[in-house]
Amino acid sequence: MRSASTDQHARARIRNAALELFGARGIAATSIRAIAERADVSAALVIHHFGSKDGLQRACNDYVLGELMGRNAQTISDADLSGTIQHWIADMDSFRPAFDYLARMIGEATDDGLALWDGLVDRTEAMLADGVAAGVMRPSSDPRMRAIVIAAYGLVPLVLERHIGRALGETGLTADAVRRMTLPTLELYTHGLYADESTLAAARTALGEPPTPSKDPLS
Repeated sequence: MRSASTDQHARARIRNAALELFGARGIAATSIRAIAERADVSAALVIHHFGSKDGLQRACNDYVLGELMGRNAQTISDADLSGTIQHWIADMDSFRPAFDYLARMIGEATDDGLALWDGLVDRTEAMLADGVAAGVMRPSSDPRMRAIVIAAYGLVPLVLERHIGRALGETGLTADAVRRMTLPTLELYTHGLYADESTLAAARTALGEPPTPSKDPLS
């Protein structure tokens, strides 16, 4: 009789094999048999745990969102963010299949890829709302749009990995490349880009928006 821990280990091994193959080949080009071979299990065991290839992909989606967005998104703190970043940098090889999977699924824009994007935006919006409520982030005039922008920005290094790596003299998104990106990215989020509000005021005027209120949520 198989123990619960044995079943969980096999389930994780299958999921990890699927992440790797889905990310490298795409969903359509990856068979249940290929995943079973990579995980060193039977195809029947894959079906036993996940029901179908669609079920396995949904499990991959849930895992990727949980890993990249954090398992406990109810609260946010500088310590949590710092720990997450350090974890990614220290163990890029372990996160590589999740990064590759996310980039491919979003890029393919299938129904499942669209669902993954929606989940990413939803979790980003929730994380930002938690940050605003905790007083560690500024509010936005359009929280949903800000979440979309930040989620898209987060995907850019994955989609343009080879280009970014080449510009930095690296072979792709290496640990050194991620380390180099960390501070400039957080500087941009923390301090902003413009030294005054003239560009924001000009945009408000061009869009026919009211003048900057005395207590602008973006100030």
